[in-house]
Amino acid sequence: MKKILITGGLGFIGSNFIKHIFDKYDYKIFNVDALTYAANPKNISHEIAKSERHNLLICDINDIHGLRSLVQNNNINYIVNFAAESHVDNSINNSNPFIETNINGTHSLLNLLHDCPSIEKYLQVSTDEVYGSLTEEDAPFTENHPIQANSPYSASKASADLLCRSFYETFNYPILITRCSNNYGPNQNEEKLIPLMIKNAKAGKKLPVYGDGRNIRDWIHVSDHCSAIDAVLHKGKTGEVYNIGGKNEIRNIDIVKTILKLLDKSEDQIEFVKDRLGHDWRYAIDNSKIQDELNWLPIENFENGLKELI
Repeated sequence: MKKILITGGLGFIGSNFIKHIFDKYDYKIFNVDALTYAANPKNISHEIAKSERHNLLICDINDIHGLRSLVQNNNINYIVNFAAESHVDNSINNSNPFIETNINGTHSLLNLLHDCPSIEKYLQVSTDEVYGSLTEEDAPFTENHPIQANSPYSASKASADLLCRSFYETFNYPILITRCSNNYGPNQNEEKLIPLMIKNAKAGKKLPVYGDGRNIRDWIHVSDHCSAIDAVLHKGKTGEVYNIGGKNEIRNIDIVKTILKLLDKSEDQIEFVKDRLGHDWRYAIDNSKIQDELNWLPIENFENGLKELI
């Protein structure tokens, strides 16, 4: 039985990935989470939580001694790192937790590769935000696009990616990186755009939209993201970066209007607010590499996924 360590497993994407792995493989899952505000034990179903194949450890990824003992004592084969501070607004207000978790925490995990020979793969879950911003005329991001992070959050993730690259180039460790576009789906924290807008719309509150709302994001359902990470983990070439996107570019204001329409609510609830500092204009992902090399494509329709989420 393979052993997989999933960090940040009580968060949004991590908990969905645990469900994906639990349902698809007969793996023993070690779920490591620091139980920050973004984590929720209820994200793990009762069936998984009670299973002998799922083991939860409340632990900070900077606890290198605790993690080393866990990996060595259980002969962990795979590590997938979802653990991260990820809210851009929070990084603007205080970047310290982002440095501590996203950079130092990743470094702590990478150090496990020095003395834990059971590790066959280490996968770093990153973000398309490390590439910076596109204009509406620019071609989508490829894996060869330069890193041009514009927020403290994206800079911390870019730094983690560079650490991963350095450990591969220097030590030839089996490291992979994925960079994904905006996710939506079950278990997402209410600070994020789609769950916040759904919650406020249903409650009859104002829906705060930054600037004029015309910023563009590429949206992917979390289940598609999980299947892509699965493909990269099991079939990807070590040392490589794989972009993951939904091929689904939408303006923020159009997302908000769609939510209001699906809930039969008035657009009068929309409230335009002062724009975010350093707000990136557009993200878009070129999926060619993961499609051609690993035969992966997203399958979820955005509006159907949004209806189901609501």
